[in-house]
Amino acid sequence: MTISASQSRSIELLEVTADSSGVLAEAKELLVEYGQFVISQPGVARFCFGSLLKEAQRLPVSYQERGGGCLLARVAGQPTGFVAWRALDSTAVLEAWELKRLWVRTSARGLGLGRTLTLAVLERAANAGMKAVYLDTVPEAMPAAHRLYLDMGFIPCAQYNDNPVEGLAYLTKHI
Repeated sequence: MTISASQSRSIELLEVTADSSGVLAEAKELLVEYGQFVISQPGVARFCFGSLLKEAQRLPVSYQERGGGCLLARVAGQPTGFVAWRALDSTAVLEAWELKRLWVRTSARGLGLGRTLTLAVLERAANAGMKAVYLDTVPEAMPAAHRLYLDMGFIPCAQYNDNPVEGLAYLTKHI
């Protein structure tokens, strides 16, 4: 299914909750799809797909228990995007969230959905009193996402986690 620009006007962002069964099932599907994309990329052999499957099974609790949440995007009624966030593990970075698992299906790329989902997390972070949002990404595997983050004002930062994937770029945006 291809989504046209006129259909993109019907973007709907939904909070993923434990009692929203349809939304929850769609979010799990998108998260697993994201993981399948990641493991298909060269150089990300250390990405643990098994951990992602456990994360998907526990949605949204896997993020809520760490002070975060997740959103599902629908375009023209179809599930097309996902993003999650959580508090950072690091005690060195307080009042900060980590943006995780931004994924937009190929059929919806070019509609600004990645930007919409990222802005939704930034807005929630600001409303929650966070001072920054961090993320890591693999520019070689996801060049469009990397460009998006830089265009949105994210800047390179020091490594803040122990992610074993090679070729990561660590970025932050102060709010």
